Amino acid sequence: MANLDYPLFPIFAFFGFVLPLIPLPWHFQAWNSGTCYFMLWASLACLNQFVNSIIWKGNVINSAPVWCDISIRITMAATAGLPSSSFCIVRRLYGIVSIRTVSISRAEKRRAIIIDSLICVLGPLIYLALRKYIVQGHRFNIFEDLGCAPALYDSLPLYFITYSWSIIFGLASAVYFLTLRTFTRRRLEFAQFLSSSKSLTIGRYFRLMALSMTEMLCTLPLSAITIWFSATSAPMGPWISLSNTHFDFSRVDQYPAVIYNANPRFAASIQFNRWASVACSLIFFVLFGFAEEAQRNYTSWYHALQRLLGFHTTSVPPSAKRK
Repeated sequence: MANLDYPLFPIFAFFGFVLPLIPLPWHFQAWNSGTCYFMLWASLACLNQFVNSIIWKGNVINSAPVWCDISIRITMAATAGLPSSSFCIVRRLYGIVSIRTVSISRAEKRRAIIIDSLICVLGPLIYLALRKYIVQGHRFNIFEDLGCAPALYDSLPLYFITYSWSIIFGLASAVYFLTLRTFTRRRLEFAQFLSSSKSLTIGRYFRLMALSMTEMLCTLPLSAITIWFSATSAPMGPWISLSNTHFDFSRVDQYPAVIYNANPRFAASIQFNRWASVACSLIFFVLFGFAEEAQRNYTSWYHALQRLLGFHTTSVPPSAKRK
């Protein structure tokens, strides 16, 4: 069966890999660690999907087993990395609006970055280890046109380990969205704080809120749909032991498109999952790639390129750049 989203998906996946990295420098300079981790996880997930969609176009040959070992780990880690990063973003916004936990000194900023790094990097690595050693049934699967995918044993630990992460962080992010209520009550204090902040403007604040809300609204329904599909598509197997789960672990299962497309619910589920990371990347760039700060940086890069090539540039007064 022809893959109707080819070459559409590889093109969008490539843009999803490149575009979120463009705003990375100025978010990094502003110490927005949660936002930076979101960009990196979304970009890495799209790069992974892009490579898979190219290598396994029209085939299920196990031609790159080492890459598949890496690819499934990226897939599993990004599954935890994106909701974790979104949680860190909305957690930081809550701290700013509440005017209680805002990082002001460099020491406080470093502490905030360490906490975000533990949540956005160490957390997904622990999640990855739990999935690999407890619920991964064999080496990996290969789906025609889609590429490598984790092979997870459908048992009770799967639901607690794999699906709980997104739900927990999605619900925690929802709780932090009480910032909206706090914001409406403390508009004056919040405006005064933003006027003295160099790393956060009112526009960036609401764009971060929109990003976190979008990710949260996608994470919770997607997790619920995945749980429902796993619970209803086939009987749950018993979890006996690690040795039983890992029996014949080196096995690689290969699924031609005609096989998985025969189950419309399953086909829709895997397509929705792989497009989700692309959507996260593109939504991020739409929110932050055309903002006023982005336009200033693009102008700066353009003038730097002109100077590098030996062209003369005309300085534009700052007042002329304002709307």
